[in-house]
Amino acid sequence: MSTNHNMLEEITQENLYLILPLKISILADMLMEDENIDVVEAIKRIYSSATYKRLERESSKAWTLGPTTLYYDLTHETDNSAEF
Repeated sequence: MSTNHNMLEEITQENLYLILPLKISILADMLMEDENIDVVEAIKRIYSSATYKRLERESSKAWTLGPTTLYYDLTHETDNSAEF
């Protein structure tokens, strides 16, 4: 079995954007189902959240969290949540 040397070896601030769409998609699906909202509203809510601000900062390591934890954070955040 050959090793693919083109795969990311390390997540950095410069390449973090490659994994965010999948995380956002999963969170949007969860929000749409639980809160009976449409995809546009779900995406707006995610991108304006403190959870997303944390997620887009590589140094927070929030990108390592699973969808259930991220969803919990998103639906239970406070005004200071972005500081995590």
